[in-house]
Amino acid sequence: MAAIATVESLWRYPVKSMRGEELSEAFIGFAGVYGDRLFAFKSSERPKGFPYLTGREQMKMLLYRPRFRHPERAAKPPNLAEAEDIAPGLNPVFGDPADLAVEVETPSGEVLSVDDPVLIRRLGEGLGTETLTLLRSDRAMTDCRPVSLLSVQTARQLGSELGMAMDKRRFRANIFLNLLSPAAFSEDEYVGRTLRIGSKTIVSILERDPRCAMISLDPETAERNPAILAKVTKAHDGKAGVYGAVLVEGVVRAGDDIEVVN
Repeated sequence: MAAIATVESLWRYPVKSMRGEELSEAFIGFAGVYGDRLFAFKSSERPKGFPYLTGREQMKMLLYRPRFRHPERAAKPPNLAEAEDIAPGLNPVFGDPADLAVEVETPSGEVLSVDDPVLIRRLGEGLGTETLTLLRSDRAMTDCRPVSLLSVQTARQLGSELGMAMDKRRFRANIFLNLLSPAAFSEDEYVGRTLRIGSKTIVSILERDPRCAMISLDPETAERNPAILAKVTKAHDGKAGVYGAVLVEGVVRAGDDIEVVN
């Protein structure tokens, strides 16, 4: 099988809608990237089908920097090697909550535990009567599917169309691809197909990724630029990147080849 891309970079977002962290390697399981969207804040004013507070309502969320208190323990499941050694290769377990404890640096430089009531008060500033509640889930609280992928070619093309430098982080993907084809949006061609990422991980590409106002927010300043979503909506059917479901779990590293399985 010939490679169609390499992994340009890997990202996870410990708290939904807050700033992400780049990883040199990541365990990608059936539930998504290990530690991705582990926490989220539920809002009393959001719809039941999508109850989360996000940057769409509170733009400054993007300026909060979550990090795992014990990064070495949060890198992969604690029994990964032992589980893989048992034929035919067993599914590993998630780590203890203490191993996956998260703290958050606020825009002012405060460092608070993710469950600190002070953090909830900070996030609620300016939201009126909304009540916020911390949620935790070992299944990544992604919008639609466990894993999102976007090519750097697509991000560059959108920047060219808009006449601006496009920060790929606006798209909050887990896996950024460097396609061997120079054509932007070529990842769309793999919808309905299965990809091997690295030596083991297999991902079924299910659908194109419908975009929302989050891509309008600058990941460094949280300033809104509506022209970005407008361009994606009008020129690209409102979609950029693709969603996938994990069929075979495994560790993926930056620079890994990506091949079409079928």
